Amino acid sequence: MTKICLDSNIIISALLFDGKPEEILFMASGGDIETIISPSIIEEIKRNLINKFHRSDYETKKLISSVASISKIVIPKTKVKRVRYLPDNKILEAALEGKVDYIITGDKKHLLPVKEFRGIPIVTASQFIVILRSSDFSAKMPS
Repeated sequence: MTKICLDSNIIISALLFDGKPEEILFMASGGDIETIISPSIIEEIKRNLINKFHRSDYETKKLISSVASISKIVIPKTKVKRVRYLPDNKILEAALEGKVDYIITGDKKHLLPVKEFRGIPIVTASQFIVILRSSDFSAKMPS
């Protein structure tokens, strides 16, 4: 099974908007891929839902619960300082701990320019969908 780590921006996009991030989260909810997150990623999602998107505490808890229910939560043991914007390193830490196949992000400034971290490709949601559709994995996916 393909294991992925989703940046908080991808998860928030999936929860609030249509598009590729939502498609990825739907695949995870169907058990087609495994999503890895960490408590610090959950905390960032919570903070952004409340502060940037003005969601209520109740709605925020409900959204986070839905993501947590389809994700494996890992506690990173290794601290990473690969990207200059230090909060983004939590994505890399969770990816390492979860031994993921891909890191999926919309962060064009800090994470996407890295392209790969310790053998883990860093891709956009659209790139990930293309990768899945071009692999044997897509043969199992309903169209």
